[in-house]
Amino acid sequence: MNEFPLSGRLVPEWFTDAKFGIFIHWGAYSVPAWAEPIGALGDVDPDVWFKHNPYAEWYWSTIQIEGSPAQEHHRTMHGGRPYDEFLDAWKAELFDPADWVELFARAGARYVVPTTKHHDGIALWDAPGTGTRNTVHRGPRRDLIADLADAVRARDLRFGVYYSGGIDWYAGRRDPVLHEDRMDDGRPHEAAYAAYAHRQVLDLIERYHPAVLWNDMGWPRAGRAELPELFSHYYATVPEGVVNDRWDGTHADYLTSEYELDRANERAACWENTRGIGFSFGYNQVEGPEHMLDPAGAVRLLVDVVSRGGNLLLNVGPKADGTLPQEQRAVLEGMASWMACHSEAVHATRPLEPGSADSQDGGPWVRWTRDERHVHAFVADVPDGAGGADGHIVLKARPGLLDPDTAERLDGQPVKAESGPEGVHVTSGGLDTPLPTAIRFAAR
Repeated sequence: MNEFPLSGRLVPEWFTDAKFGIFIHWGAYSVPAWAEPIGALGDVDPDVWFKHNPYAEWYWSTIQIEGSPAQEHHRTMHGGRPYDEFLDAWKAELFDPADWVELFARAGARYVVPTTKHHDGIALWDAPGTGTRNTVHRGPRRDLIADLADAVRARDLRFGVYYSGGIDWYAGRRDPVLHEDRMDDGRPHEAAYAAYAHRQVLDLIERYHPAVLWNDMGWPRAGRAELPELFSHYYATVPEGVVNDRWDGTHADYLTSEYELDRANERAACWENTRGIGFSFGYNQVEGPEHMLDPAGAVRLLVDVVSRGGNLLLNVGPKADGTLPQEQRAVLEGMASWMACHSEAVHATRPLEPGSADSQDGGPWVRWTRDERHVHAFVADVPDGAGGADGHIVLKARPGLLDPDTAERLDGQPVKAESGPEGVHVTSGGLDTPLPTAIRFAAR
């Protein structure tokens, strides 16, 4: 276990070794499945973000903003129908949780975190206090969280839960969020909502024993005094469980970043970056290939995060019928093909010690990991030499760290390495592609 000072706990090794998890945003918003793909969170002007929100899961809020393109789309395509009609239209008739989880596992994921209640307040289980406004009584008419938990555990992955504690547009305040500086205007802090949220999180803990307790958007002020007792109960129920940092600073086992936002959190001892394959978490039918990671981009993102000591929580947004969009499946299939050779350079590794150089602008792409016995150099974009000779790269590591005589590519292709004054000279073919190749050395 690794010491992490925010909570004072030792973070379980399963989490720091996992490196890769799958997030799932699935809800009534998957029926309209519409948002403007304007860019990544943290890269878009906050004055523009909410009126043109690229998160499809925020559909109910965005359509309430006067003059927003989403409002016009909702009026034109859906006749301005009440949002809750999308719950009844959400059938999940093709949902096969075992198929999803098999793909997640082959792609290298070690944990899975579905949304149990997003900001629209619709629960994906028979949550206390929701009456019939959940997927057991309406829409899919099944406990989607139980179905996923069973499938995830049958594949020996860890199962976590996401819960929107700080925003609920049904049980809490319903005003749309207009600007990040006014985010708190749309958050319910009253005692009644605090008790409602507390009861639901407690139910999630007791029913599903989640390995990850992933809250979002903070926690109502009226209920923060009860959180220490809630966390104590959680750890007693799930001793190897972990809690994220989105409880308004009250507690955390690890910190999170989202797309390009809160990147400073990535300097923590234990952290997780999350993002969608596209610019949205919920399925967005408007997104095209130009808005999405391709398989090489997803692999590079994972390797970059892992090389800096973090986990990647990569999101999928299923369609309302329960299928994964083909574009998203293709990315995970590409990751699965790569992981079949390279997983040992990702899972249960740590960042390499200072003194080894990552790639610089305009040069080959390089990242590093290590375990107890090996050092791994991930390389891509290595230009071929003149006349079509094999690619050549100098890996700059602390002198004596790498044994060039032990160099081997994890994909089985030939590689030559020898020491030089600038570092270890590596020559091998096929390193000119965007998809990284891992070269393993025995650590000295």
